[in-house]
Order: sequence, then structure tokens, then C-alpha cells
Amino acid sequence: MRRGEGRAGCVVLAWLVLAAACSALPAAAQQRPAIVVTPGKRQVFKAAVQSFEDVSGAPSRERAMGFRQALSDALAYSSVFETIDPKAFLGPQETTDFAAGRPIACGDWTTIGTDALIEGEIRFDQKHFAAEFRAWDTARCRRLIRKRYRQEAGLDPGILAKRIADDVVAAFIGVRGVSSTEIAFVSDRRGNKEIYVMDADGGRQRAVTANGSINNFPGWSPNGDSIVFTSYRHHNQPNIFISTRGKSAPRRLLTGMDPNLSQYRAVFNPVGDRLAVVMTTGGPSEIYSVRPGARKIRRLTRNKVIDVSPTWSPNGEQIAFVSDRAGAPHIYVMDADGGNVRRITYNGSYNTGPVWSPDGKWIAYETRVGGQFDIWLIDPEGTVNVPLITHPSSDEAPSWSPNSRKIAFSSVRRGLADVYVQDIEGGPPRRLTRGKGNSTSPGWGPFPR
Repeated sequence: MRRGEGRAGCVVLAWLVLAAACSALPAAAQQRPAIVVTPGKRQVFKAAVQSFEDVSGAPSRERAMGFRQALSDALAYSSVFETIDPKAFLGPQETTDFAAGRPIACGDWTTIGTDALIEGEIRFDQKHFAAEFRAWDTARCRRLIRKRYRQEAGLDPGILAKRIADDVVAAFIGVRGVSSTEIAFVSDRRGNKEIYVMDADGGRQRAVTANGSINNFPGWSPNGDSIVFTSYRHHNQPNIFISTRGKSAPRRLLTGMDPNLSQYRAVFNPVGDRLAVVMTTGGPSEIYSVRPGARKIRRLTRNKVIDVSPTWSPNGEQIAFVSDRAGAPHIYVMDADGGNVRRITYNGSYNTGPVWSPDGKWIAYETRVGGQFDIWLIDPEGTVNVPLITHPSSDEAPSWSPNSRKIAFSSVRRGLADVYVQDIEGGPPRRLTRGKGNSTSPGWGPFPR
């Protein structure tokens, strides 16, 4: 189970299942099929990004070029698009007369292999920065989306560039991109383990806590306004705290609990009206269900063993968790009321850290292989069980992006722990944290609203 709670990179996915069972397995594990593992294959579109027309009172070509670079970087982060060098354009490198809404010369773009064209305009004034764009499917010569964003003038224009990139991804593949999302994580870069937040690409890293205590296990509310985490700042005992974005200082969340209950970890359900909480009175930890701020709790597990690491299914009807009731940590699934408990992992002797994908198809988890941990995938029925990320150094603490296309995780590949992001369809992982200290326990936030 997760600590603190009581081979060159190989990225693969299983898409084919062959019916074959091993009679030597326990009854609950029989009829589990053999797996054919094949490498993932990404579909990549080529995008031409024009320099947006600056229609401010004092237009700046440098500012427009900077916005184009931010948009191109955000599209590339999606792993759905590759951007074409503007020097190869047959059409104009800059958007002109955007407000007129004229159709594009699609042949100019398809000739150079472009699948998408993004054009637009930006406007700065003393109070706001606004960006409006159109995205075209050049092969069908059809406009897919037109949208406008506005934010306060003092904010980074790159925030809107990422929102636009995510919209373009959605227009082409039907699933929103995650460039504009955020990742919470734990770092001891300043000595103590504090909670930090960064953009999904590793930018704008900033501290959420600075209490000089031990802080761990950050998790987001479904609306992205709050982060729950465990902290030892209150009487040097583990308690659940909540940090609300821009509204108040971090505070204890479950203040009405029995003072003998140590609170080790909490995760919101998909609606945000209930938490699954790991607590103990000094014996083995158990999983409880409680409403935020309430005093009445519902006990979900009852064992003389350790039950930890709850993760909700996307519909809120089930909870996956870790238990050593079989003699070693394994992944189990139960109904949200604690009923219908069933074990789903049978491979490996030490499986922990489950996280349910937002699309409901997979549960990612850590498994010990030799002396290190790798990240595997298993479907909620326990039928398909395959490696996702393997490396001679330990890879731990997986966390899904809200579109289920990427996983953040922690690894000690450079000696210190860092947060990485892996595309589940393949490709090398991307390191997000650098410099001093260890960065662990990533928690990927929801789509911005």
C-alpha cells in the first residue's frame, strides 16, 4: 500500500483478449483471460497556427507572436497535434481582417499536409485581454469551432492559449484537451513536505501550503475550487485539511470527528458532496464515508486488516481500494455503501495506489516488480491486467488526466523524485518538476470551468 498511509521505459496497452484460463488459480481468479499486449499507436494531426491579429489600441507583433508560440506549445502538449513551421506556409502566416469572417483557401493548407488551421485575433486594454479564434478542418474545408475568451489583463495570456488548444482538440477528436488543467503535488524543495500546484505542462509552480509541517495526498474537489490534503499541523496528528482557491486559508475539514480518530486521507466523490476517508483509532485503518463538514460518518470496511487508498468510480457508485486481507496488499472494489466487495488483482504480490480513470475504463495502480514499482492498468472487472509504465527506477502514485488520455506519476529516475506525465497511447514520459527536493503524490485536477 502507499507509503505514508499505513528497463528503459516501456509503454504498452492491451487491446486484444484471448479466452484462456488457468485451472491452478483460485476460484475467484479462474476464467481470467490471457493477454495480448500491443504498443499503443497515436493519431497525430498536423496544425497550422497563424499569428493572431492584434486589434488592440497599440498592437504589438511581438505579443502576437508570443501568443502563437503559447498556443502551439499547448497543442503539442495534447499529443494530438504537431504544429507546422510557419516558414512552410503557402497561406498567410498572420491572420488579417479576422472580423470579416472570410473563408480560407483550403488548398493552400492541404498542399503542405495540414489537417487543421487555427486563426484568430487578440485584444488588450487596461482591464482585459481577449482572444477569439476559428479552427478549420482543412481536408473538408469546414470550420469546426469559433469561440471567444476574456480574462483580467494582469493574468498570463498563455492561460487563454491553453483553453483554445483544448477546444481545438475537442473539435477534432471529441475529447477535450488538458493543457489548461492543473496538477497538485507534494514537494520538500524548501525543507518540509508542502502542497504545490502547477499547470499540466509543469509551468507556474506555486505553493498552496507553507505551514512547516508534513502535508501529503492532495486531491481536488470536482469543481476545481478546492484541494483536500492530509496535514500534521494540528497537534502533530494527521487531519484532513482543505484549501479553497482564493477564498480562505487552509483549514481543517472534518472538525466534528471523534478526536481519537486519526484522519489519513480523503478523496471527493464525483459530485463533491461526500468524501471517502481513511481513518483509524490506533488499530488497522478503515475506510469511511462522510459529508464535508459533517459529524456523522458511515463505516464502509470492517476488518482486522489494513484498508486504504480509496478511489471513486466516475459514476460514484463504486470505490476501489487496497486491502491486505488476503495476506498482501491487493486491489478490491466495493459498492459505495461498502457492500459487494470483490478482489480484482491476482498478479503480483504487492499492489497499491489505485486510481479510477474518468472514463471508467481502467484502474491504474502500482505493483512491485523485483525491487521497484511499476504502473499497471486493470479494468474494473479484473479481466484485463497489463503494464503501462515500467522502468528500472520506481514509478509510483499514478493520477489520471480528466480526459483519461494521460497519467501523471512520480519517479526517482534522476535520483530525486519528480512528477512525470505519460501519454497512455505511447511516447516518452515528460518530466514536469526539476531542481532541488523531491516531488511526489501528483493529483490531476478537473477541467477548468
